[in-house]
Amino acid sequence: MKKKILGILCCFILVTGGILSGCGFQKNGENDSGGQGKDSSDRIVCYVGHGFWDGSLDPVKGGFSYGYDFINNGLVRVNSQSEYEGDLAKSWEVSKDSLVYTYQLKEGIQFQDGSLFTAEDVVFTYETVMANQGQNGEVDLSKLEKVEVVDEYTVRFTLKEPFSPFLDTTAQLGIVPSDGYDSTVFDQMPVGTGPWKVIQYDTEQQLIVEANEDYFEGAPKIKRVTFVDMDNEAAFSNAKSGQLDVVMVQPSYAVEMLEGMRVEKLETMDVRSISLPCREPGTFTNEKGETVEVGNPVTSDASVRKALAIGVNRQEVIDHAFSGVGRPACGWTDNLVWGNTLEFQDAKEEEAGKLLDENGWVDQDGDGIREKNGVKCAFEVYTPSDEQDRYLLAMAVAENVKDLGISIEVKQTTWDEIAEKSYTQGVVWGFGQYSPMVIDNQYQSSHFTVQAYSNPSGYENQKVDDLIAEAISANHHKDALAAWKEVQTAYMEDYPYLYLVNVEHCYFVSDRLDISIDTQIPHPHGHGIPIICNMKDWKIKE
Repeated sequence: MKKKILGILCCFILVTGGILSGCGFQKNGENDSGGQGKDSSDRIVCYVGHGFWDGSLDPVKGGFSYGYDFINNGLVRVNSQSEYEGDLAKSWEVSKDSLVYTYQLKEGIQFQDGSLFTAEDVVFTYETVMANQGQNGEVDLSKLEKVEVVDEYTVRFTLKEPFSPFLDTTAQLGIVPSDGYDSTVFDQMPVGTGPWKVIQYDTEQQLIVEANEDYFEGAPKIKRVTFVDMDNEAAFSNAKSGQLDVVMVQPSYAVEMLEGMRVEKLETMDVRSISLPCREPGTFTNEKGETVEVGNPVTSDASVRKALAIGVNRQEVIDHAFSGVGRPACGWTDNLVWGNTLEFQDAKEEEAGKLLDENGWVDQDGDGIREKNGVKCAFEVYTPSDEQDRYLLAMAVAENVKDLGISIEVKQTTWDEIAEKSYTQGVVWGFGQYSPMVIDNQYQSSHFTVQAYSNPSGYENQKVDDLIAEAISANHHKDALAAWKEVQTAYMEDYPYLYLVNVEHCYFVSDRLDISIDTQIPHPHGHGIPIICNMKDWKIKE
């Protein structure tokens, strides 16, 4: 057991915060609700989506796995240039065969329970996740053979096989104290080394955190933050009445004006696309022995997929769906070190029409929809019922491609049905993360119908499969990056996805609050929570 330097705290002091009540908050005498009240000079209230309430706060079970430097630090973190830098680790080395990763840890760091952070905590955290991998669907340690203490501030990981994205894994998993970990308690009251500590959690109502005055990079300037859970309309209403300092909004709200607040449109790597089933209609039996209906008679034609890619006017789609918020996207964003998007001009309606004509798609009955061999150039696109922005995007695309003679019917449904429909129809997807494994997820042929939401278009290209395997097993980081870039060059020629927009995450922010734009990281997919990535740097303006 490690020596305690301050002793384990017996409990956290619970304080009463602002509880949601209909359209507003119930304020108590201490005015913990923050907002713009008279006693809120060092505290704020935020609505940043529903991500906090989806599951456990325990990093061992996948809590805060995007690595936002919040409650439980990881070994490394992403900086504002989308590069990895040390967090709890000060340096790391990778063996020539890429099987051994050795991390040198920072010294003198303590957990919020007063215990010293050492290599023992890293080993405990990773071994606990490995032993309970079924509880953590966010951090996959299946490639890790063992993790061991070299000395008090050195830890060594040994992989079963080369896995170049392992560095990303060590950014995702927050470290817990080996002596003080409690699987039940940490669901709601995790203890870490981060700049914030949990003092109150009311399920599906609020999460209150306070500044960790002993944080190794210096205590945050703001002393208390209350996160509230509500729907988008209620959040916007509370922002208008001055009850919120930060409120996540959909892009369509970004044109609104709120007294005492400004709109911040933050850079992301979050891309929206429509998967286009690449296979001919039929049945497919996967490696599990399951037989499913797959394929689409229209989108299986590469000329249709290419005509959509070059014919759609992305800027018009963004203007209509998102009030102009966002950037046209033909692939992954340029703020990713492994990104390699094939740029091309869109809105080429004449060229797209000629391509369709040459491949037999002609409007023979004058109804405005092309057909080929009796098949109408028409298909469905599905969006989740609870995400209006995806529905608006799909509707804008459907309207935009009518002049190409292509008909798209937009439907809303549950994610369970979407998982099934994705094998035969289009789906609006949101993807974006620091790890290039998102490419493996979307394009590796062996994932089709085996892993939910993976390779939904049923794309199959042996060259792409081989390049993905080469990238994953690369012995050097630069070789991995080169292979990932080559993968993108290879699959872009087949247009298995209709890439549309690199979204900007929009928030109303109180004029009294500085969210330190310079230290914001480009946000991954997951509108809402990413804004807190640099919350330790936020300040209340004088």
